[in-house]
Amino acid sequence: MGDDQGQAHQLRFTVLGPVRAWRGDEQLNTGSPQQRALLAALLLRDGSTATAPELVDGLWGDEPPEAAIATLRTYASRLRKSFGPDSGVLISESGGYALRVPPDALDLVHAEQLVAQADKARASGERAAARELLGQALDLWDGESLANLPGPFADNQRTRLLEWRLSLVESRLDLDLELGHHTDTISELTALTAAHPLRERLRELLMLALYRSGRQAEALAVYTDTRNLLAEELGVDPRPELSELQRRILQADVKLNAMAFDAPAAERPATVRPAQLPATVADFTGRAAFVTELSDQLATAEGRVMAVSAVAGIGGVGKTTLAVHVAHAARAHFPDGQLYIDLQGAGPTAAEPEAVLGSFLRALGTPDSAIPDTLEDRAALYRSTLAGRKVLTLLDNARDAAQVRPLLPGAEGCAALITSRARMIDLESAHLVDLDVMSPEEALMLFTRIVGEERVTSERDAAMDVVAACGFLPLAIRIAASRLASRRTWTVSALARKLADERRRLDELRAGDLAVKATFELGYGQLEPQQARAFRLLGLPDGPDISLAAAAAVLDMPPDDAEELLESLVDASLLESAAPGRYRYHDLVRLFARACAERDEQPPSERTAAMSRLLDFYLATAARVYAIERPGDRVVDHLAPTTYAGLDFPDRESALDWLFVEATCILATTRQLATDGALRRSVDLLQATRDLAESGAHSHQYLQVAMALLQAAQEAEDTRAEGRARTVLTFAHSLSGRFDRADEEAKHAMLLGLAADDPVPNGQAANERGIIAIYQSRNDDAEAYLTRALDAFRADENRPGEASALCNLSRVHVSLGHTELAVQLAERALTIYRQLGVTFRLANGLYAYGLALRHAGQLDMARVQFTDALAVFRENRQRLWEGMTLYRLAEVHLAAGQAAQAATHAEQALSYLRGIGGEWRRGNVLTVLGQSLDAIGQSGRAQACWNEALGIFEQLGAAETDAVRQLLTPAAA
Repeated sequence: MGDDQGQAHQLRFTVLGPVRAWRGDEQLNTGSPQQRALLAALLLRDGSTATAPELVDGLWGDEPPEAAIATLRTYASRLRKSFGPDSGVLISESGGYALRVPPDALDLVHAEQLVAQADKARASGERAAARELLGQALDLWDGESLANLPGPFADNQRTRLLEWRLSLVESRLDLDLELGHHTDTISELTALTAAHPLRERLRELLMLALYRSGRQAEALAVYTDTRNLLAEELGVDPRPELSELQRRILQADVKLNAMAFDAPAAERPATVRPAQLPATVADFTGRAAFVTELSDQLATAEGRVMAVSAVAGIGGVGKTTLAVHVAHAARAHFPDGQLYIDLQGAGPTAAEPEAVLGSFLRALGTPDSAIPDTLEDRAALYRSTLAGRKVLTLLDNARDAAQVRPLLPGAEGCAALITSRARMIDLESAHLVDLDVMSPEEALMLFTRIVGEERVTSERDAAMDVVAACGFLPLAIRIAASRLASRRTWTVSALARKLADERRRLDELRAGDLAVKATFELGYGQLEPQQARAFRLLGLPDGPDISLAAAAAVLDMPPDDAEELLESLVDASLLESAAPGRYRYHDLVRLFARACAERDEQPPSERTAAMSRLLDFYLATAARVYAIERPGDRVVDHLAPTTYAGLDFPDRESALDWLFVEATCILATTRQLATDGALRRSVDLLQATRDLAESGAHSHQYLQVAMALLQAAQEAEDTRAEGRARTVLTFAHSLSGRFDRADEEAKHAMLLGLAADDPVPNGQAANERGIIAIYQSRNDDAEAYLTRALDAFRADENRPGEASALCNLSRVHVSLGHTELAVQLAERALTIYRQLGVTFRLANGLYAYGLALRHAGQLDMARVQFTDALAVFRENRQRLWEGMTLYRLAEVHLAAGQAAQAATHAEQALSYLRGIGGEWRRGNVLTVLGQSLDAIGQSGRAQACWNEALGIFEQLGAAETDAVRQLLTPAAA
């Protein structure tokens, strides 16, 4: 018996899909559909015996064959044979049969176990874990349960399992919404409501997802569509839950943004609990009165609407240290998490509230696709997300009250703790605390804790001289004490003499801006010459941080040597290690480092040379990334020459990783160096990093830098630089849907390209003008520009450029109805791309070929091309083109009469294009989405989409306006 049971454990069965049996990895032959129907009937009885009459009725119903019992015996015998050594699991008893296998041998039981675990996790408030478990359960389905099995029993069980699966899908989607993934669920809910139009729960979830995504009109239209459908099909009204949701949407109930709409307040979703507070200082000293005062304020947040405490004081006085200490002590009052941000208010570029809110929303579990674009919308969503939760927000280093106001939670039970160099007397309802320097006793205590009591006790007077020279500023005391602690041969008196004799500027250690500078002067004065040079030069770049490789370029030394220097600056507390291989300055330290560079770096040309090496490094490396992404593209041969080497990459993935990690630093440096001496290299660096704009990740910053470079080129009267700057600006404007501005820039770029005999704008600007003309339905202009671009690319032997122009010419002939020629041109382009290798430019060819095939009526082939293109775009992080390819797939499905699939792809396209691509592209997707929804009977929601698209096109003066107005006309009539 033991051996039989051990062998039985090797058997596995599935009913959530086709009925199958395995022994280990070997699939067993379970025979005909009727024989598998018997197997299913036994598997679904949990090991209990089924009588022969029950099995006959389940397999054949009211019309069994004459020899039904004999047939059953035959089926059972064949099943035993298929089980081989495990045949003993099929038992004959009491005139019937039973299948005795362990519960975990059946996929249905496994699914039930996962669902039970999910229910338990959800009841405990672990929403993310519950969602993961439900996802695992649903993944066990392989199509329709008991697929293709005959008989009443199979029919009944199929219906039961379908209903159960749908309820699990609803529960999983409900959790998705509670976790803030509303935008991502819309496409799936759209498809499900099309497949199950009378299932009201799905309609409720769709309404909530649309509303949370800012699509209120569509959410209300779902209710209208549902009410009309129920009245027509069943003669009933929507259930109360659906009507209540409609009422709350009409009233713009803010609580809908923060919780599942049908969950009681006590069961609001326990989403992500951020814990972002920096580590508290182990040797925190003194400040007892302030700690008590602030702690009392934060404790009151639980019983009133938000406590706001603002701590003000000069730089280096210990505001952040105090705030972090108090915040850690108050964590028990804020069980739903603590948020932290350095607002960089003392520096030249304070953090923008929009960016901070985006970071906070992500930390609270909101996906990127669900984060609105505007400051007002982000602030509203932030407040809604915090409703009903107890979260502490530490806003460090604020510039002023205006920067802070959008970041305040505003919810009962939440609190904000703010530090700033300015007294925020204009921050309403704030409890203000002015932090002064330490008392002499506190200062000496801090100094002693760092240096050690043994060294200080014997030289107490000298120690008091040191802290007095530091102006009793905590940061200055910490730097001086740390220096002494790391130098065991120094006495306290020696340090006091240095402060008195060698650092005359230390008399500036007083309340005011100079206090911090004098404090840093102390640390700077202790550096070895090579360290001091590194400290000065690394403060020059504008980026938020710097990689080791880039720092090595600035310092003109091997990376290993540079790393040793940088780490020594980290040890000196003058530089921070942001992450392995990345370094950053505190904003005030950066200002001090630059001041030192201006004062001490001789000759001044050293500063220029350091930044020139950094620019060379970025340009040389970006050019290699460009060449990897675009093999054969001649643009890299026309870039300004560099003297400092860049990085090599083993593969395309690592090249893209470098580009996107360094994006902010590259763009900051490009803008910083838009001067005569470095202008051409700066413009070329922007040209070599076009992927940053095309991915959508850095499109706004890319555009701003391009505009700055154009202005610099005009001021320098550099024709070549201006032509290329206008070319990249054309590209940026076009990607954002600003076609008129893009066309104007391209027009000037073409003229400048001719004047400078520059092949880059001659080909690219003409190509972009052709694309813009296609978008604006100016087909004759498009053909003329693209023919000119094709000639320019061929003259330059730029094969990828030639392929791009051919793709775009194919689109022109699609618009003109010359489908055969359009297909031929796309095939020629695709041939070139394939010869050059599989890069994301190959996806451009597949995209163009798909368009031509769709208009030629070859829908299946078109779908294959778009699907292949989508995979390549996705692999290369081209979010804009992922979205556009999903839109084209929606068009194909719509043309093929597959409206539900079309709606799903259109919804996915909207999600991908959120915040990128411009309104014109969004309008086109909304139009196709409306057509798809109308075809599946959701006419109210379709009209909402068309109305939004019409508003977009009317505002843009787009050619699509009339077509959308015609779509709305029948509904209006």
